[in-house]
Amino acid sequence: MPDRTAGLQAAVRHAETYLAGLGQRPVAARATAADVVERLGGPVPAHGTDPAEVVDALAAGADPGLVASAGPRHFGFVVGGALPAALAADWLVSAWDQCAAFHALSPAGAAIEEIASAWVVDLLGLPRTASVGFVTGGQGANTTCLAAARHAVLAAAGWDVERDGLIGAPPLRVLCGEQAHATIHTALRLLGLGADTAIRIPADAQGRMDPDALGRTLADGSGPAIVCAQAGNVATGAFDAFEPLADACAAHGAWLHVDGAFGLWAAAAPATRHLTRGVERADSWAVDAHKWLNVPYDCAAAIVAHPDAHRAAMSLTGPYLVADQGQRDNTTYVPESSRRARAVPVYAAIRSLGRTGVADMVERNCAQARRMAAHLGTIPGATVLNDVVLNQVLVALPGGDDANRAAVAAIQRDGTCWLGGTTWQDAYVLRVSVSNWATTDEDIDRSAAAIAAAAGTASGATS
Repeated sequence: MPDRTAGLQAAVRHAETYLAGLGQRPVAARATAADVVERLGGPVPAHGTDPAEVVDALAAGADPGLVASAGPRHFGFVVGGALPAALAADWLVSAWDQCAAFHALSPAGAAIEEIASAWVVDLLGLPRTASVGFVTGGQGANTTCLAAARHAVLAAAGWDVERDGLIGAPPLRVLCGEQAHATIHTALRLLGLGADTAIRIPADAQGRMDPDALGRTLADGSGPAIVCAQAGNVATGAFDAFEPLADACAAHGAWLHVDGAFGLWAAAAPATRHLTRGVERADSWAVDAHKWLNVPYDCAAAIVAHPDAHRAAMSLTGPYLVADQGQRDNTTYVPESSRRARAVPVYAAIRSLGRTGVADMVERNCAQARRMAAHLGTIPGATVLNDVVLNQVLVALPGGDDANRAAVAAIQRDGTCWLGGTTWQDAYVLRVSVSNWATTDEDIDRSAAAIAAAAGTASGATS
């Protein structure tokens, strides 16, 4: 039988080498998936290989296809890095190899998830009685929360959706802003409510839902209703006005859900907390940990103000399952049964930063976003399109869609930094997201210079 620690030293060596060079390597991958398949693929090996040799070959073969998304100059999507304590804790998660579904399988997993839940709720200023489940990401969190919402609003109408399904159920209305994230619509599809059934409420130029229009739309209908609001628009960083939205939902008996994948962390920082005013009045919240809390993938929290609805939508029982009375079974709050102890890195991240460290990280990244916007605003003909209230910068370069697409491609090829494009107000533009604990002002300045150079090249090529 092989030594259980065989290969670990090789993994440590390769990880240390990778992390030591993370700030210097080109951000974009240097190989395609096909290239990596050529390096690592082939038929199933006829015989086994020494674990250290496997790790050596894996590291060498994968390295050219790695994107330095954990590094300080990756500004695409909304991707965090991995805090040192969170990364180290994640290694322990794999070494411990706990199935964190039930207290009986891992009292430590249950306890750490209970602590991490309380800490997250406290940092975000949400009701202390809220229940929390740690899921894979914003998609899982939105789906879990909307499942709890579906249960609650249909139960109030006298329908048990978990027992009887949706056939014959009272009609259920879902309302969201025009700029709701795609995962909201996917969640509705997964829950049998239909991806295209949501009523779209008009939004302003920053993507904020119109509270008056929501109130009018709620008043025009009746029956069970769920409203999906947003804390941090994925393009502009803008926040819906939660106080009037909560008023409208309360007046019409609607469930208010908040998609706060990255933006909800604004509540943890004094300088940005005002953006989330009234968010605690919602019924559920989705927030990623692998974005702005900077824990390794994959981890997010589904938070529900009504634990009974949360448990009713997610609970798992069976005569072959061991339930310890009075103890937390983590599977009660998530769609999964078998799952890793993904709250452990959350615990480590929060303990390593503390309340002030989380706030400092959020405020620093927001200041760096403003710094980036100031740089990009000096590019001749460029326009910063959003109010930079958080960590997102949306910029249109001169020359139209083709020039902007060419600039994004040139920036990614250059490798100094990485950003993506998006369509905003029917135009293709550049999107910058700053959410990494390791990003410095020098990284911002260096990246802005590279973006400006690529913009000039792309403008010339398309003129």
